[in-house]
Amino acid sequence: MPEGDTIHHAANRIRPLLLGRVPDEIRTPHPRLGASGWPERLAGRAVTSVDATGKHLFLRFEGGLTLHSHLRMTGSWGTYAAGQRWRRAARRAWLVLRAGDHEVVEFDGPVLELLTDARARADQRIAGLGPDILAPELDEPAILRRLREDDPTRAIGDALLDQRTVAGIGNIWKSEGCWEARVDPWRPAGAVGDDEVLSVLRGVRPRMQRCAELGMRARADHVYARAGRPCKRCGEVIRVRGQGDDNRRTFWCPGCQS
Repeated sequence: MPEGDTIHHAANRIRPLLLGRVPDEIRTPHPRLGASGWPERLAGRAVTSVDATGKHLFLRFEGGLTLHSHLRMTGSWGTYAAGQRWRRAARRAWLVLRAGDHEVVEFDGPVLELLTDARARADQRIAGLGPDILAPELDEPAILRRLREDDPTRAIGDALLDQRTVAGIGNIWKSEGCWEARVDPWRPAGAVGDDEVLSVLRGVRPRMQRCAELGMRARADHVYARAGRPCKRCGEVIRVRGQGDDNRRTFWCPGCQS
């Protein structure tokens, strides 16, 4: 699943193409959106902001309408020069916005919806999000408060994935952050001190900021997807196991994260 840095990077690519402009063309080619009426509802409206919160991306238009996207496991945003070949098949495009000599394309859904501002404010998928790990100023006290209100027996690696506690962290960065802070991702959250939690957040945040700016090519993994290989810090063999109710993969070093 794309994590917060990927969504912020997408917003950073889209913003200079659409911000302040009325799209020349809006198309919803996917059958699921064929009768949505979005092109008609958004016609003549300028894009007022392009922003991301956690794993959610928002294209906001004049008149209080917002396109809300969550890519889950399958979706993707692409930006292209006019005539440039898309990186996914045209049949997988759900939304196409053309402005000048560029196109912005959302592929493969699965969450793509047009909301009024009032509905967006009331939607708990959005309103219930914790502080964004990539916000200009990280609200550390709010994250710690939300974490301590959660189940203290829950493994810290699983707790960090809860978007109601901190928005934007996924499998990659919870594994990387715990490794950098030498925190065992299987330790109960109640047994992880505030200073250790903040060490995880402060360690992973600048790396995510760099990826939000430069894309995933800027990522250098220490444990993620390195199961069976030696730890770069202590040489112990890195392990992987499913964690939490969703059985999300966690990578860790049993040598230096004990």
